[in-house]
Amino acid sequence: EKLKDVILANPNAKTVIIDEVQKVPILLSLVHSIIEEKRGIQFILTGSSARKLKRAGVDLLAGRAILKKMHPFAAFELKDEFQLDQALKIGLLPLVWEAENPLATINTYAALYLKEEVQEEGIVRRVGDFARFLKVMSFSHASLLNTANIARECSVSRKTVDSYLQILEDLMLSFTLHVFTKKAQRALSAHAKFYFFDAGVFRSLRAKNPMDRSEEIDGAALEGLVAHHLKFWLDHQEDSWELEFWRTRSGVEVDFVLYGPTGFWAIEVKNNSTLSPSDTRGLEEFQKDYPQCKTLLLYRGTRRVMQNNVLCIPCEEFLRNMNPKQPLF
Repeated sequence: EKLKDVILANPNAKTVIIDEVQKVPILLSLVHSIIEEKRGIQFILTGSSARKLKRAGVDLLAGRAILKKMHPFAAFELKDEFQLDQALKIGLLPLVWEAENPLATINTYAALYLKEEVQEEGIVRRVGDFARFLKVMSFSHASLLNTANIARECSVSRKTVDSYLQILEDLMLSFTLHVFTKKAQRALSAHAKFYFFDAGVFRSLRAKNPMDRSEEIDGAALEGLVAHHLKFWLDHQEDSWELEFWRTRSGVEVDFVLYGPTGFWAIEVKNNSTLSPSDTRGLEEFQKDYPQCKTLLLYRGTRRVMQNNVLCIPCEEFLRNMNPKQPLF
């Protein structure tokens, strides 16, 4: 009632912004009714979770709202401030990027998020189990998702792992990619691929031990950073695009398959400054099955080269040029 009173008392105000709308889901019904009155008011509703809205079964403004997703920074937004090595270390969250001590900020982010979003809202009964689950999931970043193995590592049931994964997606902390299966000519993997939404969040959760090789962690962070930029670009397009990956049961893989009305691309990411003939094998195999696709390899080198009919370009150059208002390539 107070919201409607404020709107009625300010007839010249044509924009109403409500932040964290999921905290009071019933507001959506009021917003819908005011829209129906055709007062010429634009509502901007923001929130960090869709979970409460879905669970409450409230009016989600079907047909009356446009859904927009807000991502961490993209390289083209930061322009000259963007540094690939820094982005891989601390991620691209505005909160972190603009902090006086970025490393300290990103290292406390997950703990704060657990306290504020999970514990206080009572999403899970045992926060300790969920915190351990996050640590385990850091080893699945940019990897195939095997819920049975994750459940065993976390000492919880597979059903619990499935519910935790849904929580991560609802809180917009992660996303998954599915296998590209259109006109498949080979036996393909059945598992999805998992990513945290930000490279810095992944690095803050990924505990490093003496048996780890830094190249493995850096490689997963780089692949996740590219995935984030691809999703950023796709979410700003009016046309319908699909972002998936390709992996055969024999282990031949392409990191990303981008399929849409104006393009069909297979993209591989390598955390190497030099290229070897084997780096393009997955792309070559994919192109045998889909000769109409274009292939691209992103690597940590400094120059463009053509190898085995695959265009190889520096990853930083690719990310800097990903403006959602322009064609991807």
